[in-house]
This record gives sequence, structure tokens and C-alpha cells, in this order.
Amino acid sequence: MINSAGVVIGEGHTQRVGEAHAEIVALAQAKLRGMPTNGGTGFVTLEPCSHTGRTPPCTDALINAGIKRLVVSLMDPNPLVSGNGFERLRASGIQVDVGLGEETSRLLNAGFIKRMTKGLPFVRLKIASSLDGGTALHNGKSQWITGPKAREHAHTWRARSCAILSGIGTILSDDPSLNVRLIPTSRQPKLVLVDTNLDTPPNAALFKEKREVIIYCAHQNPDKVKILNQLGATVVQMPKTSDPNHVDLKNMLRDLGKREINELHVEAGAGLNSSFIQANLVDEFLIYLAPLILGDAKGWTNLAALQDLSAGSRLAFLEFHPVGEDLFVRARPLDD
Repeated sequence: MINSAGVVIGEGHTQRVGEAHAEIVALAQAKLRGMPTNGGTGFVTLEPCSHTGRTPPCTDALINAGIKRLVVSLMDPNPLVSGNGFERLRASGIQVDVGLGEETSRLLNAGFIKRMTKGLPFVRLKIASSLDGGTALHNGKSQWITGPKAREHAHTWRARSCAILSGIGTILSDDPSLNVRLIPTSRQPKLVLVDTNLDTPPNAALFKEKREVIIYCAHQNPDKVKILNQLGATVVQMPKTSDPNHVDLKNMLRDLGKREINELHVEAGAGLNSSFIQANLVDEFLIYLAPLILGDAKGWTNLAALQDLSAGSRLAFLEFHPVGEDLFVRARPLDD
């Protein structure tokens, strides 16, 4: 938010679910500073909401603040808002300009946009491996392939996600906490487990953190469900598919979309990684490469061998740069 003299008078970002949106935070900051907003210009990434949900309409707050212009990157894909916010603001005499910074804002709001348009979360698959693709020795040792800077960097991606997903194999072999602990955070993401036969141990480290845990299974054991429910976990049995012995990942993602999960951060083993890739469910790869060669080691997928290079999955690099002693690569699948 800037005033008529071009001075920044308030800034903000949307808070956790049910709390103030970015516009409200910026207006409150301006008020706290004693800076009048009348005649000012607001800059936002997403069209202000015009309906009453968990919070009052941001359009009303902007109108009441007396701003004369709003610069917006994107129309809100939420059908409850889409275009209505712009219409309401313009009807009040506010100039609305749309499109500045659109590409950057689409990247920033990728999870929200995908959930609103497709009903699915935006899926990021994180891998830490040696240069030759090894993630662990055959005796199970894997700590630590990457260095401390890379691990800290990876926790920034955990922190921005709505939920972290892993599989029962990882839980049984490593007993990870799967939380954010290497960087400051105001909240812990939810935890999602894919556990076909409901083998999650009640004493698993993941239950030590006070957060929501959702376990998706293919087969339910009422006694085990009761125990896990007592630990605070929600157990969801996915509908039967052509393969009733596995959790239907697409249906699971639809369910997570209904639970308002925008960004899903996957840290799993080769089997689950491969299942996500084969089903074309990965939107983005986060790969940390250590300057290390392990030789015969466990890899991060167990995909079947190809007979032709053209059958490989092509990716587009979004960024790549050193993080400490390691290399970080972020890539997305190319559209077919």
C-alpha cells in the first residue's frame, strides 16, 4: 500500500486459515503508523475477496479505506470471488488494473490456483541424492547424504506447504518426525501418511508433534483405527480401485483438496515416488544433489526400464544453484 506521495505505508501477507488476509494486514499496519490511506494505491497478487467466508470481504475494507487505485496480478480462480471483487471495487469508483506480475503471482499461488481449478493440491516431490541417484545404502544408512545448508533449505519448502506426505515404508525404516525444525515457523504443516494395511506404529515419532495427522489406507482394522484415533489421527479408507491392495493416490489427492490442502510436500521412498510419477501426479520436483558417488545404492525411484529414450519423462528446469556444498534443482514436468 502506498499513499498519494508514493510512500509505502503498509505491507502484509495473508495469515493462517481463518485470520486476516493480506489487504487487512496492510491497512492495519498503515493505521498503526498513523498514515492515512485515503487516495492511496494498493498492490495485491490476487483479486480481493468480495464475500463473507471465515473473514469479512476485503473489498469492503479497501473501499472504506478510501483508496483510489488497486493494482492486481491475478483474478481469483475461486468461483465465489472470480471477477466479483473487481466489479465491486470499480462500482465504488476505484481504478482496478490487472496483470502486473501475473507470472510471478501464478508461481506464488500455484497451490491455491490448482485446488480452485482442479480440486487437487499442487504436489512437490523432494529428493536428496548422490550425483548417481543414490538415496541410501542397502544397509539402510542415509544420514546424511546432503549437507546442513541443503537440509535447512529443504525445511523452508516443508514450512510453506500445507501438508507433508510420506509412506509407511519410510515410517517403519527411519521413524522420522517429518516436521519443520531447522528454521523458525509459526505452525507445523499437517502430516499425511499412505499406509495400505494400517501398519503405523502408535509409538511413531510423528505423533510427538501436536498437529493434524491423516492416514490413508486400503484396508481397515477397527482396533487399530481406534488406537490411531486416540492419538489424534484421522484414518481414511480410499474407495476400492482396479488394485484394491493399494491406496488410490488420485482419489486421495481429491480428498486432500476437499480438506483445503493447497500445497503437498512429498518426502517418500522409491515405491511411492514411482507411483506418483507413473500417475502423473507430480507438479514439481525439488532435488538436492550431493557431490558424492555411492555406486550400488538405493535409488529414489523403482520405475521399470525403458526401451526407448522418447518414453522418458521430460522436465523443465525452473532454477538450479548451489546450497552450501550441494546443488539444488527445481524442475517441472513438460506439458504433453
